[in-house]
Amino acid sequence: MGKLLVIADREGRCGATPRGLELAYKLGLDAEVVAFVYAPLDALEGGTAARNDVKQRLLAQREAQLQPVIEKHQHPAQKVRLQVRWEKDMVSWVKARCARTEYGMVVKTGRRSENLAYASSDWLLLRECPAPLLILARNKWSRTAPVMAALDLASKVASKKRLNDRVLAQASALAEAMGEELEIICAVEVPALLQELDLVDPIAYVKQARADMAATITRLAKRHGIPEKAFRVKRGPVEKVIASQAAAKRAQIVVMGTVGRKGVKARLIGNTAERVLAHLKTDVLALKP
Repeated sequence: MGKLLVIADREGRCGATPRGLELAYKLGLDAEVVAFVYAPLDALEGGTAARNDVKQRLLAQREAQLQPVIEKHQHPAQKVRLQVRWEKDMVSWVKARCARTEYGMVVKTGRRSENLAYASSDWLLLRECPAPLLILARNKWSRTAPVMAALDLASKVASKKRLNDRVLAQASALAEAMGEELEIICAVEVPALLQELDLVDPIAYVKQARADMAATITRLAKRHGIPEKAFRVKRGPVEKVIASQAAAKRAQIVVMGTVGRKGVKARLIGNTAERVLAHLKTDVLALKP
């Protein structure tokens, strides 16, 4: 049916492996766990042979650490493959791997911080990984339950409309596989400048936006077999609406689309998925068009 790629945590207790194996089992996917090891060895004495010996010992040590974790969380008859790679550039390896092999999902524990001088592997993968990317929260809300789909129902762009369908389909499949409820949220953001200048009535603006979304909601509800009352439209900035709604419902996964900008523009403006990650204490599954 497909594969799920789990990127093992480099430091501390590995939360990605048990979560990834659980999701792979419930979704009916084979699991591939990859761990990365790297250390600069050029300064070691003894030449190539000594460096290779240290390298092999570090790889074997990492494999010995992870194998018991896999055995503990692997379900009977579940297919799981472990590979340990000597690799400094994890992002490039994952991108190349996903380009060659189709994965239903890539699972990684998040490092939710960024500044202009440094882009973490999370942000790079969000922008560039071709497969759906699940970023796991380290510190989650307790007693999480539903799966939440975050949609952009106001967009007139064809690619974003298709992305809404993908997000809803993926969220529905996750909710069904995990035996949880599905929540659907869409934000209506009133232009701040127009509001400050009293050029727009916020209440009327949101009311009109909801009316404009009605046909789209009806179409999506019918296509995915979801009642229209499941769609909630809230006023406010996208990242804050999604975060507040996810917190109120204690969502365990928020599924959303992301259109990855690159370079300085992405760092200065920020992508919606990245801004949402900064506010959430739950897992986020990001899909591309």
